[in-house]
Amino acid sequence: MSTADTPAGPAALDTAALRQLLAAQDAPRLIDVRTPGEFESAHIPGSCNVPLDLLREHRIELRAHLDEQAVLICHSGQRAAQAGQVLADAGLPGLRVLTGGITAWQAAGAPVATGRARWHLERQVRLVAGSVVLSSVLASTVAPKAKWVAGFIGAGLTFAAVSDTCAMGLLLAKLPYNRGPRTDLDGVLTALTGHGPVPHGGRTR
Repeated sequence: MSTADTPAGPAALDTAALRQLLAAQDAPRLIDVRTPGEFESAHIPGSCNVPLDLLREHRIELRAHLDEQAVLICHSGQRAAQAGQVLADAGLPGLRVLTGGITAWQAAGAPVATGRARWHLERQVRLVAGSVVLSSVLASTVAPKAKWVAGFIGAGLTFAAVSDTCAMGLLLAKLPYNRGPRTDLDGVLTALTGHGPVPHGGRTR
């Protein structure tokens, strides 16, 4: 595939610009691609939770219910950018990503709906990776081969940075702690077509 034929990646949109768009009559649809647990903790009111793993698996079905005005949201912008590329590859280019994600949105004092507090996925990855590396280094003082576990984690993190993916994050996202209220394709499609509530509520502040 030539460069000209490569689907365009998602465009960046900052918090101030998104707030202006949401105040307009034809406000864009907000798609939050974090885990249900993260979404339940804090999200932009009116947004729809479409976890990244579900979006990857059902991108064709979801593409039919989205348009180029949609804005993708995650914790910091990384997963939203991945979601935008997935949808671009599926034939829906031109989507926008909230720069800095929900973190930048909250830092700007913009309204959020909140629920049960949970650690965001990126923080969980740092905890697990750091704990495994520390444990393996300590264990290597009595079992020298344990150091290779730390090397394996280091290699995995390096690959994650280069490929802009994270296998550990995908695994952690499947844990019950991160699943939160159930989010399935039928529920998401119902919300996207306007025939049901946006998945997961919360109190606004």
